Amino acid sequence: AIPIILIPYFLVFTKFWMVSVLALAWLAYDWNTHNQGGRRSAWVRNWTIWKYFRNYFPVKLVKTHDLSPRHNYIIVSHPHGVLPYGVFINFATETTGFARIFPAITPYVATLEGIFWIPLVREYVMSMGVCPVSELALKYLLTQKGSGNAVVISVGGATEALLCHPGASIVFLKQRKGFVKVALKTGAYLVPSYSFGQNEVHNQETFPEGTWKRFFQKTFQNTFKKILGLNFCTFHGRGLTRGSWGFLPFNHPITTVVGEPLPIPRIKKPDKETVDKYHALYINALQKLFDEHKVQYGLSETQELTIV
Repeated sequence: AIPIILIPYFLVFTKFWMVSVLALAWLAYDWNTHNQGGRRSAWVRNWTIWKYFRNYFPVKLVKTHDLSPRHNYIIVSHPHGVLPYGVFINFATETTGFARIFPAITPYVATLEGIFWIPLVREYVMSMGVCPVSELALKYLLTQKGSGNAVVISVGGATEALLCHPGASIVFLKQRKGFVKVALKTGAYLVPSYSFGQNEVHNQETFPEGTWKRFFQKTFQNTFKKILGLNFCTFHGRGLTRGSWGFLPFNHPITTVVGEPLPIPRIKKPDKETVDKYHALYINALQKLFDEHKVQYGLSETQELTIV
């Protein structure tokens, strides 16, 4: 929010207008960088603050199968959560040891492209290996930068965020097939991943249908979804002291389990039947990953993964 507010303010109301001009000029000159892998920084990814962030929950990364550097990958992350802490810590920083666990694999966390339109902010997110979730950026990373690249996508996105409640294991996936099309067009292997505990770190409030609170909640969420592509969840967590009320996440363990790669053929123009086939295979792989690890990471034997 700071650059969004200060750049127009400096430009119009202060003698520092040249700062805004230079920032906007650099944005225009450097416009395509975020679509071509960005400028990642090992220094930023290894900041000490990420260790405190990791230890607060704590967050852990678990490998079940090796990822060969001879291929490229789309690591599909579930669930989104109110905020995807597991994805950020495990893939946008090195504090859980991604480079050690998956040697010779370079991760890129995909997010909304609008964030790369903000001067200064785009430099920060690019330094952590964050890229747009656009087809242009994904195809570049998966076909133009050699092998050993892994793009991490939370395919459930804003819709899935609204489904995240403690005790719930719900992923929004049945209608999300774009990632399968990208995998087929690029030949990137699909890798399921599930962050156990991600839904437990915030309590989300969904007001009863028919009430005025629900009316305003839905109106607010629908408006911002159309404008920004985001769903604003009504949530809370803990305060600064244990047992207090606030917006800090609960320090519940989050364990991100990365599953077995699903080989995908490269097809320039995949038809609907092919997309549906590999989408179904991916769902089966995700279901298998969830069932094999749910008890080990805090869920009951009877807990089921609901795919909507």
